[in-house]
Amino acid sequence: MVDLVITGDCVVTPHAIGPADVAIAGGKVVAVAQRGGFPLAAGTRLVDAVGKVVMPGGIDPHTHCLWPTYGPGGAIEYTKGPSVVGKAALFGGTTTIIDFTRWMHGKTVQGAIEERMAEWRADGSPCDWALHTMIEGDLPPELPGQIAEAIEAGHSTVKIFTTDITPSRKGRMVDFGDIWEVFQVLSKKGGLGVIHSEDNDIVMHMYAKLFRENRAGFENMAEVHNTLSEDISFRRIIRLAEHVPGTALYMMHVSAGNGVRAIREARGRGLPIYGESLHQYMLYTSEDYKKPNGQIYHTYPSLKSQADQDELWRGAMDGTIGCVATDELCCSLSVKTQGKRIDDTTGGNSGVEPRVALMYSEMRKRGFTLRQFVDRVSTNAAKIMGLYPRKGAIAPGSDADICILDPALRRTVKAEAMHESDYSPWEGREVEAWPAMTILRGKIVVDGEQWLGDDRGGEWLPRKVPDEIRAAPAL
Repeated sequence: MVDLVITGDCVVTPHAIGPADVAIAGGKVVAVAQRGGFPLAAGTRLVDAVGKVVMPGGIDPHTHCLWPTYGPGGAIEYTKGPSVVGKAALFGGTTTIIDFTRWMHGKTVQGAIEERMAEWRADGSPCDWALHTMIEGDLPPELPGQIAEAIEAGHSTVKIFTTDITPSRKGRMVDFGDIWEVFQVLSKKGGLGVIHSEDNDIVMHMYAKLFRENRAGFENMAEVHNTLSEDISFRRIIRLAEHVPGTALYMMHVSAGNGVRAIREARGRGLPIYGESLHQYMLYTSEDYKKPNGQIYHTYPSLKSQADQDELWRGAMDGTIGCVATDELCCSLSVKTQGKRIDDTTGGNSGVEPRVALMYSEMRKRGFTLRQFVDRVSTNAAKIMGLYPRKGAIAPGSDADICILDPALRRTVKAEAMHESDYSPWEGREVEAWPAMTILRGKIVVDGEQWLGDDRGGEWLPRKVPDEIRAAPAL
């Protein structure tokens, strides 16, 4: 029996955008047909979405829940967990988030994954979720075999750093010999490398230089995490992947025009390289560091120039940038702004809730089609990360994860009206739509301002990256 029917005049399916009825039963989409095509049985709910955009639930492929950071006085404290971030995501029309397991020395990869999953389940996630496996430092010889086992168990993406990011995080960077070994595992086992790519020599040189020159204020961050670093590092890591046939890469938080160009050129050579940017980089520049509490706009690497931002938008338009993520790190304003220097400013941001509405509004202004918008906030991430067509599609057999965006709900973004933190980097920004309803696996979890979901109802999602994604730039 059909539980729910959504009727609308702008329904985004894999094959068309237009009038349709979406029938849902048992948490799945069971049919998509012309409007009025489903006789409603007793007990079937009809949702009238005429005048609204009916789209797949958003997918944020880059979040950091329960993440260690420094609180007041230097004590380590943890950012908000999935119980908070997941609910904020659902209020913002995002139904799936992908976070990280952090492997550290002294653990096995499987042990780290089990520990991380236990943390998530203890806190409870109301939205669906998956985990990248993050590795760091000097890799022991047994680690590639453990990574292979993790990929086979459904943890198909491996995050690698080519920099320590800040001097205080020494030990984060993986050297290129170890990366070479990991790439061979990814190639053989069907994994995907998700890369934080900066040139460590350039970055650390610039830290030392700015400290010598007494210019260590965070407003100079773009000089440290600079465009030269992104250019050199992107081209080097892509070249290494090219020497291990079958290696596919997802370049995380692309921030500079040089990064966009490196990805575009690699894709032009037929390499399976995919780009992700963040809404911070696409809507703020290094000039915003100079504003009061300018730290709220920062995440690592750094904001760049207007010319770099313009190239990010060109990349998003031509497909070089396939996904727009958040690098979510949900902490308080006091924690976010306590760092004042280039080496102690808190990265990440509270941004998962307004992401879908912001990108809808900004992409409309820049001439993106509705299909391009949906691809970049949902469908592409599902395809690249091994979730499609279960996620990222309104199609028979797919999970009934649906966001109903209402253009009548124009609003000014305010932290006090959202569900993440006591600040928002988007405070005061006007958006042209807001989710009127969010559905997760067939259940209405948000209806207007009302929470109807299960605080612990999210499911972990095992993943396998499709061969076509790994063989060539398929998107």
